[in-house]
Amino acid sequence: MAAKKERITTIIVGAAGRDFHNFNMVYRDNDLYNVVAFTAAQIPDIAGRKYPASLAGKLYPRGIPIVDEADLEKLIVKHDVQEVVFSYSDVPYDHVMSIGARATAAGAHFKILSAKDTMIPSKKPVVSVTAVRTGSGKSQTTRKVADILQEMGFKVAAIRHPMPYGDLAKQKVQRYASIADLKKHKCTIEEMEEYEPHIVNGTIIYAGVDYEAILEKAEKEADVILWDGGNNDMPFYKPDLNIVVADPLRVGDELEYYPSEANLRMADVVVINKIDSADPMMVLQLRENIRNVNPKARIVDAASPLIVERGEQITGKRVLVVEDGPTLTHGEMDFGAGTVAAEKYGAADLIDPRPYAVGTIKKTFETYPDIGVLLPAMGYGDQQIKDLTATINKVPCDLVVIGTPIDLKRVAKFKKKAVRVQYELQEIGEPSLKTLLDEFTQKL
Repeated sequence: MAAKKERITTIIVGAAGRDFHNFNMVYRDNDLYNVVAFTAAQIPDIAGRKYPASLAGKLYPRGIPIVDEADLEKLIVKHDVQEVVFSYSDVPYDHVMSIGARATAAGAHFKILSAKDTMIPSKKPVVSVTAVRTGSGKSQTTRKVADILQEMGFKVAAIRHPMPYGDLAKQKVQRYASIADLKKHKCTIEEMEEYEPHIVNGTIIYAGVDYEAILEKAEKEADVILWDGGNNDMPFYKPDLNIVVADPLRVGDELEYYPSEANLRMADVVVINKIDSADPMMVLQLRENIRNVNPKARIVDAASPLIVERGEQITGKRVLVVEDGPTLTHGEMDFGAGTVAAEKYGAADLIDPRPYAVGTIKKTFETYPDIGVLLPAMGYGDQQIKDLTATINKVPCDLVVIGTPIDLKRVAKFKKKAVRVQYELQEIGEPSLKTLLDEFTQKL
């Protein structure tokens, strides 16, 4: 009898999202591999936890530890690791290959899983919306697509890229149909920013950890599955129509960040957003970059006009601008909707929040020193929300300009006056998303 082949000792390098999905798709119940650890980056307070046994499957009765990415080399040596699998997004190519160099220098192979092997097929038509960078306008595009499909009479279930920052076992499958569900599932600010706009628009939204189980639930109540991507990650489901949002304010990133270029090459439709605020030469360069890697893609031109409540209150005021957290941190944007509104309505000054930052917010500024005079709306847990509220209350300003997708004042109950700023997608000319979705639905 042949000796039983030893399992390939593996570490999955991740950030509490794509890594868990890759594990579920390729490694769970696969006795060719032994996953000894996940590593964590980008998201605070993920390291030190476990991927629970209830999700990890029969091969991992004790679950799988989640360890800080800084300890990668130590883990490789300790466990005699043979393969390191890179499994997170919105990072430049040099970052990916730096992880690769660390892995190979420590004695392990380095690999990235294919899109094909990590996409789940659906019994229902799937429209996916992803982007080339965080902050490109993916969320407003997804809402637009949902509105169009629902106006056509289709029942839509949006499924959001994972943000499992709480109890992973309890977050296996989550369904959101009302604002009360946000409280029921103990959502962070980051989760609310993505789920709440869908709920307000009347779209059922699912999220969680196990995306095969999530899809099974969503298919029971939907005619069309709408994949709402996170960061610049690839879809978890095999799309029948693949829409990718590109950003002319960061032209070139679509070819230099992982997995931006993969998204661009797979796209059926590319939305060039923010044409109203971008240099025309950058728009032309982006268009050329798209054509060079994906000449068959249909291109939709779009703007992101501001919606500002009581914008006149900004004029002449000393303001604190609060922007979407991930857009400023790993998204690397140095402005957002709040900044644009402050400039448009003539704020007297933007007050620097850094001298007044407390606790985890102060640590965020230390981790991302290029954020500048904007306050990222970080809220990955109760303590961070408290620190955000305390920071806002300490800043000596006349007004808070909120550029986040949700009404931040409902969550962080600060004492200062505030105005809210939002973006909506506005298509320019043809083809429009409605035209392309009409074509798509005619084939169903």
